[in-house]
Amino acid sequence: GIITFVADMAMWSMIFGMFTGGNDEEEGGGLGELFGGILLIILAPIAATIIQLAISRTREYGADAEGARILGNPLPLASALEKLELASQRMVMHVNPSTAHQYIVNPLHGGVAGLFSTHPNTQERISRLRAMAGRTVTA
Repeated sequence: GIITFVADMAMWSMIFGMFTGGNDEEEGGGLGELFGGILLIILAPIAATIIQLAISRTREYGADAEGARILGNPLPLASALEKLELASQRMVMHVNPSTAHQYIVNPLHGGVAGLFSTHPNTQERISRLRAMAGRTVTA
C-alpha cells in the first residue's frame, strides 16, 4: 500500500537525483541521503508487511468473536482450537511460510514468527474466547 508507494517514490527520487546531479550551490546531502534512501527502500516493505500481517491477526480475533456470537457460546470454539493446537503439536508440520495463511492454527512457531504470522497465537485466541464466556454472547 502506501508504505511501499513511499519507498518506491524514494527509490526513484534517489535514482533520478543521482543522474541529474542537482544545484552546485547546494551543500550537504549526498552520501547521507543515499544511505537514508537505501535504508528506506529496504525497511519500508518490511514494515508494510508487518502491518499487513498485524491487521490479518486482528481480523482473526474478529472472526473468533463473530463465530462465538453465531454459536451463542464461545467455549465450543475454544475447545475446537485446543484440539487443533494439540494435533498440530503432535505432528511436525513442514510448512512453506507462503502457505501458512491457509491453516486454521498457525503452523509457524518460535523466533520472530509471531511478527510474520497471519494468525495470532492459538493460546491467546483460546484465552480470549474463554474470557468471552464470562460475558454474555448475544446471537
